[in-house]
Order: sequence, then structure tokens, then C-alpha cells
Amino acid sequence: MQYEDLATLPTVVSITTAARALGLSRTYAYELAKRGEFPCRLIRVGTAYRVPTAELRKLLGVT
Repeated sequence: MQYEDLATLPTVVSITTAARALGLSRTYAYELAKRGEFPCRLIRVGTAYRVPTAELRKLLGVT
């Protein structure tokens, strides 16, 4: 994922999208989420995880 792509993301993204931005595999991202070790805040919606885009950008150093 490129910096330009981060600018077009919605307010929250799926854990798969966040993992791609962080260079993580989907499987590893879900493992981290289940252990409570995902590198930014997660929002649990039923069985799905959502990641606030603002926190993802902050973690990546993109303003």
C-alpha cells in the first residue's frame, strides 16, 4: 500500500486492510488481534475487527 492509498481510506478499515498497510499477513494480524497485541487500537464489531484509519496513519507516520 502506498501513501496515496492511505489518504483515500474511509474512517475505519478492516483488519485485512490495516495488515496490508503494515506489511503483515492476514493470519498474523488476526493472531495479534486475538492476543490483544495488534499495534494500534481495534474496534470489535460482532466477530469483525475494525481499525481507525487515523490511528493507522499515526502509527505509520503519515499526517
